[in-house]
Amino acid sequence: MTERSSRAIARDNQRFAVGPSHLEWNGRELMIEVNEVTVPWPLPLRGKVRVVPTALNEIAFTLDAEGRHRWQPIAPCCRVSVDFDHPDLHWRGDGYFDINHGDAPLERDFTSWQWSRAATRTGTVVSYDTVARAGVDKTIALHVDPDAKLERIAPLLESPLRKTLWRVDRSARADADTSVRVVSTLEDAPFYARSHLAARIRGEDAAVMHESLSLDRFQMPIVQAMLPFRMPRW
Repeated sequence: MTERSSRAIARDNQRFAVGPSHLEWNGRELMIEVNEVTVPWPLPLRGKVRVVPTALNEIAFTLDAEGRHRWQPIAPCCRVSVDFDHPDLHWRGDGYFDINHGDAPLERDFTSWQWSRAATRTGTVVSYDTVARAGVDKTIALHVDPDAKLERIAPLLESPLRKTLWRVDRSARADADTSVRVVSTLEDAPFYARSHLAARIRGEDAAVMHESLSLDRFQMPIVQAMLPFRMPRW
């Protein structure tokens, strides 16, 4: 993840380029070509990711009372293939593609959020909990079947999880009277964690991708000073 100025960005109806990397949509699949340099060790990061949706969603959900922040699970059900030359990495599996966009910095209106996505035999289950700085917190629970039928469902029960090494709070949603287990923490940062969970979702044992974001942590001066070491700026 490299932060770049507006001069490095180009966009049209099918293609979005950020520096030497780009995404391209041909009407059936999204091709992502990555050409970057890693940090802190300057090693090449080059490869392609192919995202083939089996369900597309055009509905965006408002996350705050003022309507400044929106979230859209564009491809809640899809197949993904990853082929990298540097490092030599190849993977095939189930995937998901969404966007957050808005008219104000996230840290201005939220203190934190918890998000999770589980693939089940009947489709995708997504839970999204935001904690507002002022006003009402919000919980969105969705089920999307492979034919792109999206429905709002009753939120599953919130279950606390152990904190990360950076002491970021985590919680996830699952069926009542069941436990949620952290299988592995894939990314552990001062303000963000991405985790692989095991949980019971709508009566089915499922692998869950989960993220926790602390925006109070994110806006701390010491964390802002650390960001360029993980996310170089050009």
